[in-house]
Amino acid sequence: MIKIGRVFPCRTSMSPLDKDVYFGLPELFTPKYDEIHLSVVFTWDKYKVEKLSYEWERFGKVRVGGVAYDDPGKEFIPGLYLKRGIVITSRGCPNNCSFCLVPNREGKIRELEIKEGNILQDNNILACSKNHLEKVFDMLKKQKEISFKGGLESSRVTTYIADRLSSLKIKELWLACDTDNSLKSLKRALEIFRSRGFNRNKLRCYVLAGHNEPITKSEERLKTVFEYGALPFIQVFQEANNKKRYAGELSRNDNYFVRNWSRPAIIKSIMSGG
Repeated sequence: MIKIGRVFPCRTSMSPLDKDVYFGLPELFTPKYDEIHLSVVFTWDKYKVEKLSYEWERFGKVRVGGVAYDDPGKEFIPGLYLKRGIVITSRGCPNNCSFCLVPNREGKIRELEIKEGNILQDNNILACSKNHLEKVFDMLKKQKEISFKGGLESSRVTTYIADRLSSLKIKELWLACDTDNSLKSLKRALEIFRSRGFNRNKLRCYVLAGHNEPITKSEERLKTVFEYGALPFIQVFQEANNKKRYAGELSRNDNYFVRNWSRPAIIKSIMSGG
């Protein structure tokens, strides 16, 4: 088995933290590796790669890849590029949303071998076959604090799906509301989940903001999601190679707006009139 060192431009909440993981430049007593995998998630970090690649060449053969380089992904290996507990059981998405790069990068749905984990990061798990979903649910029966972080497509939520999820030890169910057109299906999905005992503390929703619309329109959708029974979490549309530049009006109000709609306590205060 080859010895692999993994290097990331920055640390995130999903980064692995074992002894062969590094962030940025080599450390003083860094060992030699057969291969150094420089994994880049965000396109705006690509500018760091040239320097990092050069600095890591003396420690092993450098290979650069990751989501930022449109890597379609192969079989998922737990703990390699994501921390233990996170699992991906499928790649791709059959939808063709104008703001999403997943279909072009990963293609349609590809079902993978199911590994153990309690945090699912699939792009669209509900687009998988029923057979695959049943195997995923069977795996999750042995897990605690389960989170569907990748998101559940609201139009694919059924009473059957809700019943299966209600039998598991769920911490969070994440859905998405990217445009006003998805509000109707989101409302229906939340009604199904709430009828199975899920409350706002467990029902979360990614809300796209700033994509071909003014701030006021995005905020209306964020408030509507809360009123429907989920806790919204803003997902700001950003230019691919600039983490500082938000689309449209967000460039003038980004700090205030994004901060308010990414912190549960502030969101609840806003919606209660506090």
